[in-house]
Amino acid sequence: MKAVCWHGTNQVNVETVPDPKILNPRDAIVKITSTAICGSDLHLYDGFNPTMKQGDILGHEFMGEIVELGSAVRNKQIGDRVVVPFTISCGSCFFCSRDLWSLCDNSNPNAWMVEQVMGHSPSGLFGYSHLTGGYAGGQAEYARVPFADVGLFKVPDELTDEQLLFLTDIFPTGYMAAENCNIQPGDTVAVWGCGPVGQFAIRSAYLLGAERVIAIDRVPERLQMAQAGGAETLNYDETEVGEALNEMTGGRGPDSVMDAVGMEAHGAGLEGFYDKAMQAVRMETDRPTVLRQAIVACRKGGTVSVPGVYTGFVDKIPMGAFMNKGLTMKTGQTHVHRYLKPLTERIQKGEIDPSFLITHRLPLEEAPHAYEIFKHKRDSCVKVVLKP
Repeated sequence: MKAVCWHGTNQVNVETVPDPKILNPRDAIVKITSTAICGSDLHLYDGFNPTMKQGDILGHEFMGEIVELGSAVRNKQIGDRVVVPFTISCGSCFFCSRDLWSLCDNSNPNAWMVEQVMGHSPSGLFGYSHLTGGYAGGQAEYARVPFADVGLFKVPDELTDEQLLFLTDIFPTGYMAAENCNIQPGDTVAVWGCGPVGQFAIRSAYLLGAERVIAIDRVPERLQMAQAGGAETLNYDETEVGEALNEMTGGRGPDSVMDAVGMEAHGAGLEGFYDKAMQAVRMETDRPTVLRQAIVACRKGGTVSVPGVYTGFVDKIPMGAFMNKGLTMKTGQTHVHRYLKPLTERIQKGEIDPSFLITHRLPLEEAPHAYEIFKHKRDSCVKVVLKP
């Protein structure tokens, strides 16, 4: 089969690799009909994960049709059209039984690697390095899906791939980020980052009852898309964000804030130079510019929601502001399984059409070009869908 394979920093190739096979009775093989490039894939593309290996298959946003089933998978059928959550979950451990699917205890065979750094391991993830299991990803023609009886979600035939594909990750991620804000009627929510997750966070905040959403970015097409979703926007290249947020909220600050950027935030001036220098000498792994700003900007007693991915260590976090303002922080990899049914129902009711996000549709063979335009935000690229 053809697959997108990692070969080092800023280098991916489309190659012919062996087809996946059933390895466990709970496995399934899915023929992929649509897959996408996620902002989190860029962390691997940019070389931030030291556990990547030459030839690893990338991708964790994919859906398709079941073509083979393990003997223990009795609740699915060959031919079923399914979406595949990016988190791999067993369905029966302590965490899965509490609806904390991304914290599954049984799906990461390399949990020992993560435990050395984080104390405990999250679930395995598709196409996201050997730190999270080394599972082959879904930017390919076929994929093996472990725990298929739990993970595969059969989708309605009347909805298109483009309406459903983002249920695999970024729609639930944006929705959970908004849910974590504990939004109350009349609330104002500030969202840093108008990339794919930020766009879904904006719309999810309104679905959950926010009165105002203020979106922060500097890329014109992303800001325009945020405005189309109902947000007021700030261009951080043109405006001092903290001052603007204070003015827009009568000096109180937003009721909740979201960091939808994560570890590769772009800082300016001395702060930006500091983070890059610390990263260069390995005294800091992630650049937390947005996290710092969000903590300082949030109103007293408010909530800081962090859907943006962090992988290691950060510096100069304003813990004094966090503690003395009585803030709450909620974060984590998304519990995708929790949201599949309710978000599908919202799509069916016409409350949201996730296909609004797609700006580029390309064949799988053009994945190297797709990574470049997505990373560098060329050609007004916000989201790429690849077709195997």
